[in-house]
Amino acid sequence: MAESVFPPVAESLADWLAHPKSMRRGSVSQRSMKCGKPGCACATHPKARHGPYLSLTRAVQGQTQSRFLTPQQAEIARRQIQAGQEFRRHVDAYWKLCEQWADQELVGSAASAEAAKKRGFKRASKPKSAGRSKS
Repeated sequence: MAESVFPPVAESLADWLAHPKSMRRGSVSQRSMKCGKPGCACATHPKARHGPYLSLTRAVQGQTQSRFLTPQQAEIARRQIQAGQEFRRHVDAYWKLCEQWADQELVGSAASAEAAKKRGFKRASKPKSAGRSKS
């Protein structure tokens, strides 16, 4: 089997990223709400508002989407959000390693180009120019 030229740290990150996990973007928050009924105290007294309700909120194509959760669902969603943040950190670290690797390739190719320059370059033949005709 051929030996990989990929840095070992990047290989372990790639292996970690290759195993899907339950994750999501967004946040879980508590909020109290007004119900909208004309005689309800929640309309005039902030402490009389209904709730607290737990909700999962995230942006999808520039639009905010929210959904209500039970306390059990909120705990699961928090773990999924934490897993998503960890995934994002791993992807960022993976990108950083890949870019460092790519930079090393550029430095290596620049060094070989510089070495070729220093040795000089000899033409195989004289340049041929059209020149001006004498007519």
